[in-house]
Amino acid sequence: MPLFFQNTEFACRWGIWKMDETLEELLVCLPHQEYYRQSMQRFAAGHRRLEWLAVRVLLYTLLGEEKEIAYYSNGKPYLPDNSASISISHTKGYVAVLLGPPGNEVGIDIEQYGERVRRVSHKFMRDDEIPETFQGTDIWSLLLYWSAKETMFKCMNASEVDFREHLRIFPFTVDRQGIFSAEEYRTAEKMHYSIHYYIYPDFVLTMSL
Repeated sequence: MPLFFQNTEFACRWGIWKMDETLEELLVCLPHQEYYRQSMQRFAAGHRRLEWLAVRVLLYTLLGEEKEIAYYSNGKPYLPDNSASISISHTKGYVAVLLGPPGNEVGIDIEQYGERVRRVSHKFMRDDEIPETFQGTDIWSLLLYWSAKETMFKCMNASEVDFREHLRIFPFTVDRQGIFSAEEYRTAEKMHYSIHYYIYPDFVLTMSL
């Protein structure tokens, strides 16, 4: 059972699941297997079924009980029983789930390492956001900027958010893990965020708790 990592801090609970299993191997991790087997038929692609099921297995592993996940019209997930706030992310080979206190806006994002982020960086990097070199490349830094802005967006109840214009990451020194500050300019509240980040060998993860 490849639970890659789990942690509990700041009244939040979060985990990462490495998707090494087949669908059948994931199903045996859950009670009411036939329900999940039928529910995932809505997805035509095999990788989407795997992601959907891995999220449910991770949630069950974190809580020790089944929880229904529902979605607002904008795609944002929530738990209908209001027992916790939830944020979900996935990238190639992994899914991540973050649970926070009811009513708290939380966000999590996981991004696989790859050079594509450099080619699209003009879409989300401001002129005053300067990526640092870490382990001989600026890729890790760019991934953290991108992932952090995805995390911020998940915390905001706002539409038409321009990652370059409306979201700012303040200067920070890149390390294997840490916290940096961010601010959004899309809403009247102009919310500030503390972004927790982790760099793993093949992906980065950011969270707002």
